[in-house]
Amino acid sequence: MPHPTSVLITGANRGIGLGLTKEYLKLDAVKHIFATARNPDKAEGLTQIRDPRLKVLRMDVQDVASIKAVYEQVSRVVGDSGLNLLINNAGIWTNYVVAAEPDPAALLNILHTNAASPLIVSQIFLPLIRKSVAHGGEWGAQRGAIINISSGMGSIGENTSGSGANHSIAYRMSKAALNQMMKTLAVDLKKEGILLAAFCPGWVQTDMGGKNAATTVDDSAEALVKTIGSFDEQHTGGYFRRHGDKIEF
Repeated sequence: MPHPTSVLITGANRGIGLGLTKEYLKLDAVKHIFATARNPDKAEGLTQIRDPRLKVLRMDVQDVASIKAVYEQVSRVVGDSGLNLLINNAGIWTNYVVAAEPDPAALLNILHTNAASPLIVSQIFLPLIRKSVAHGGEWGAQRGAIINISSGMGSIGENTSGSGANHSIAYRMSKAALNQMMKTLAVDLKKEGILLAAFCPGWVQTDMGGKNAATTVDDSAEALVKTIGSFDEQHTGGYFRRHGDKIEF
């Protein structure tokens, strides 16, 4: 199975992002991993990794100047080879109680982080992904791809539980918007041979998922890396679970 040589992962300080970083470092094909975090100084899980292929970079996905600064850093490393794989993983959870006082700032913050920021990051890094695609080869993450870490809670068709006890309406909205962004870009960029897909990593034992979640970070990340590596043109624009099963939009 072909694998990328260069990977950028946002929100890599913990949880799924950190798990994906560790999993890609297991692959000999990978030469550069750019793991971003808003506060790298507090990202002990990242900074404790001793691997010369890993570059830990400071990036706030809500700050365009910060994203552009990371673009310049990555560009200097990969050069004309470009960036093979961008994984938009950074995200937040907000309990939004409809019966409580309206909180526009909380709504806009989660929509910004979970939906708008992945589009902006993708916009800024597209030139490097295009450089990679220009070298040719088969469709896939080894050539040029943007992967969004979404959630099953972003599915409109599968929403039968509403906000639920955890007041998930804002999170659901943000992930549904993220899925629409992915699908639209997939259509727009298909002619260029750039793969896009969205994944639900499962109910995972992270700060967001909680310790009682059904899946460990390691198991989720291992499955995601394997599935991402198996994808080609037929998968672009799709919404999947970590093992590749389709999710209804």
